[in-house]
Amino acid sequence: MRPFRPHILALTVVLIALTLAAPAAVRAADAAVPGWRLPVPGASVLVTFDAPEHDYAAGHRGIDIGPVDGAVLAPADGVVAFAGTVVDRGVVTIDHGDGWVTSVEPVEPTVSAGDLVTAGDRIGQLSHGGHAPAGTLHVGVRRDGEYVNPLLLLGRVPRAILLPCC
Repeated sequence: MRPFRPHILALTVVLIALTLAAPAAVRAADAAVPGWRLPVPGASVLVTFDAPEHDYAAGHRGIDIGPVDGAVLAPADGVVAFAGTVVDRGVVTIDHGDGWVTSVEPVEPTVSAGDLVTAGDRIGQLSHGGHAPAGTLHVGVRRDGEYVNPLLLLGRVPRAILLPCC
């Protein structure tokens, strides 16, 4: 008779729960949010999102896209919450409602706080400053105050793969 192994039972229960929840999670990760687009058409992701381990840990709380040569567009409909300088760079922040907020930098704003924007409207011109390499734009997205991978909104986040344990 084999000995009882509680850790195997616990792992099995977790895997069953994940399997039952997976279809909804996969659909959410695969589905783009209607009307949301990168702020620069045709740009590529040059630096990916790297979630920090906790609120104050190192990480990359957005993506850097490029090449950017000119206009920066609103990624979705919303209200400009901020347009101005933060430390050494221009930033535009758009509140899309339902807890979604996008910030782009470095940008010389062509909009002002309170302006209504539609996806694709010009919100500024690429500028300089900040941590993003020259010629690139940093795009950060928050949902209810927490940073999320902007690629979630485009349906471009790769699926998680569970690796064998032990």
